[in-house]
Amino acid sequence: MELENPITVWVCLGIILMLAEIIIPGGIVILLGSACLVVALALATGIVEGIAQSLTLWFITSMVLLLSFRHVTQQMVGGDSHVGNTDEELDLYNQIAVVKEAIGPGQQTGRIHCLGSDWTALGDGSEIKAGSKVRIICRENIALVVEPLVE
Repeated sequence: MELENPITVWVCLGIILMLAEIIIPGGIVILLGSACLVVALALATGIVEGIAQSLTLWFITSMVLLLSFRHVTQQMVGGDSHVGNTDEELDLYNQIAVVKEAIGPGQQTGRIHCLGSDWTALGDGSEIKAGSKVRIICRENIALVVEPLVE
């Protein structure tokens, strides 16, 4: 097998890319390998000659195969299409927290513990003692605004 023959090079490249689909799943690499085999067939039949025409045919064939069959290969391979919550503040609202440092009176800040972290907190103006449970209402700058939990 001589690698100076362009047909052999395109066939080998196509087979390597198609086998690479085992390692790199997703359906794209197998379509690129198929385009290589189309170029090898075109070279063998004399439709194209030379490297410029071969690369142009490979590019066009790759685009056509990718645009035509990408949805088919995606269905066969699958994948995770879940998009998680991107607004972290929504996870904090209405959470129950424990006061670590007294909050208030007035606009005096304190500390709360919620979701595994300590946060700066503001109250409703009354004094909230350490050890009390509070509900997170909103965020004001870098502090969370809380209200005492009525039990």
